[in-house]
Amino acid sequence: MRSKIYLQITSGRGPAECCRVVALLLEKIIQQAQTSGLNTEVIYREQGPINRTLYSVVVSIEGKGCEELVNEWKGTIQWIAQSPYRIYHKRKNWFVGVESFIPPELHTFQEKDISYQTLRASGPGGQHVNKTESAVRAVHIPSGISVTASDQRSQLQNKKLATERLLLKLTSWYFDQAMEVAQQNWNNHNSLQRGNPVKVIQEKLL
Repeated sequence: MRSKIYLQITSGRGPAECCRVVALLLEKIIQQAQTSGLNTEVIYREQGPINRTLYSVVVSIEGKGCEELVNEWKGTIQWIAQSPYRIYHKRKNWFVGVESFIPPELHTFQEKDISYQTLRASGPGGQHVNKTESAVRAVHIPSGISVTASDQRSQLQNKKLATERLLLKLTSWYFDQAMEVAQQNWNNHNSLQRGNPVKVIQEKLL
């Protein structure tokens, strides 16, 4: 049994209503995790087009029983509600995707596709941090995705941390791409997943 799992909730670039569902699901999952004695941390989030909406979010869930909670939510979620943004809009079914993953190992990607740049760290840490190029930026060349790590004094430690963050972000990005295609299919009434949600929630999108 795993003791720490990353969970991603994504709108698949769906409309604002789907982005609102993402934000509401994040609240529900965190509340359930805390009730179960699990630790949660939002790793990063991508803000949606309207206040209180999210295109995508990744949260870590840690503790005994985290796998059971994750499996309960993993898959397609259907939320039934009138749109709060388009009052006369007929559509009432909104679909988002939930997926779990653990950070992949470096060998799952082409190392030649990742470049590293050193730069001077900023922020707390004293004169030593500010005078040395201890921060590291890792860039995935094919996608242009990049992350920076400056948490540690050691450049080697920051390189390792930047690599971990980049692989995590890449895994999340690949899932977002797949969900974007699925969202287009849902909108066109062509997705097989659309009829098999793991959860159906009927609440207002407040």
